[in-house]
Amino acid sequence: MSLNKFYVENIIKTALMEDINYCDVTTDYLIPKNQIGEGRLMAKADGILCGVDVAARVFTMLDDSIEIEKVKHDGESVKYGDDIMKLKGKTAVLLKGERTALNLVQHMSGIATAANKYVKIVEGTNASIADTRKTLPGLRPLQKYAVMCGGAKNHRYNLSDAAMLKDNHIDAAGGITAAVTKLRSKVGHMTKIEVETRNLDELREALEVGADIIMLDNMSPDMMKQAVKITDGKALLEASGGITDETLRAVAESGVDIISVGALTHSVKAFDISMYIK
Repeated sequence: MSLNKFYVENIIKTALMEDINYCDVTTDYLIPKNQIGEGRLMAKADGILCGVDVAARVFTMLDDSIEIEKVKHDGESVKYGDDIMKLKGKTAVLLKGERTALNLVQHMSGIATAANKYVKIVEGTNASIADTRKTLPGLRPLQKYAVMCGGAKNHRYNLSDAAMLKDNHIDAAGGITAAVTKLRSKVGHMTKIEVETRNLDELREALEVGADIIMLDNMSPDMMKQAVKITDGKALLEASGGITDETLRAVAESGVDIISVGALTHSVKAFDISMYIK
């Protein structure tokens, strides 16, 4: 997966306009315009890096004469003390871009690190880790890209990608059978239908009506094992809801195909990275 540069630049422009507004009072009044400095981004933790090119673009959008050496790249492991990027150029530009660059690369690296941790927990099972649509408005492509850098997979990108019947859709449409039947008559042959189920009876109904993917919502690992046996390969099974580090392995060992984790994007801890300027 690669990021659309026009999207990335729009995000950076918005962030810089928000942060700098019409001037940087401290830097503009304090630092000589043509003073040259050197900077470096350094990892302050162990994890998976993501957002290096995005961070670099922050500085080159402010001044395209900035010299940048990328020591590490997206998807690579870093340890505390590792240099990530070296910069040389106008000190004022380095200072103005510092916070915006760090905000983006820290957030993206935090997601990649968390995704990688979850992927390692389920190693050796049939399950793959996926994100959800629980993303920050405007940042979804960056967040989903970071998930992939960590070795996990993307769920649907938006509402246009697939039909997903959540409990409220099902209740409003009159039940699983009615909802899937109506959707089947309208969607194209390329559109898959996923159905959220809350118990084994709903699972059986979703199988009977021919759902492509069935979500097991907030079920225990033992109930998921029963669901896997009942399904017998007739549909993909996705586990979701309330899954933590402590329960993840048990969920994976139940035999489900996918485990979706909203926490990968909606509440991930930022990865610690500092910038030093001389």
